Amino acid sequence: MTCAYSTRAAIVAEARAWIGTPYRHQASLKGVGCDCLGLVRGVWRNCIGDEPEVPPPYAPDWAEAKGDETLAAAALRHLVPVTCDGFEAGDVLLFRWRDGFVAKHVAIASSERTMIHAHDGAAVCEIVLAPWWRRRLAYAFRFPGVSD
Repeated sequence: MTCAYSTRAAIVAEARAWIGTPYRHQASLKGVGCDCLGLVRGVWRNCIGDEPEVPPPYAPDWAEAKGDETLAAAALRHLVPVTCDGFEAGDVLLFRWRDGFVAKHVAIASSERTMIHAHDGAAVCEIVLAPWWRRRLAYAFRFPGVSD
């Protein structure tokens, strides 16, 4: 399904369809491999339409190299900002590993208490947004044109 309009339920269902996809740096193929950004890109393609921007090649330590909020800036170009305490299912969450670091991990909220993400060394999974994750939440966004 590709369209310029989608619901939160459709986004969550699509993200869940990626569960079990192995982690592969810079990949974005359901069932074959993806990284955290690749998961969001794949959900975008299947729920929103063509990707608005293709990311350039990036190394696993891309954020440490320059210290720029590159991922957050890209999100601001294509997603709708929401408050970190007001995100809902289907929203995109950006995390920083610790204070002073740039946000470099992205996930899709599957509820107010859970998220779906791809993490290095593991397959795409759905996990609880435990306090450890909540402390690291730096940004939240909604896909464009999404309705309840």
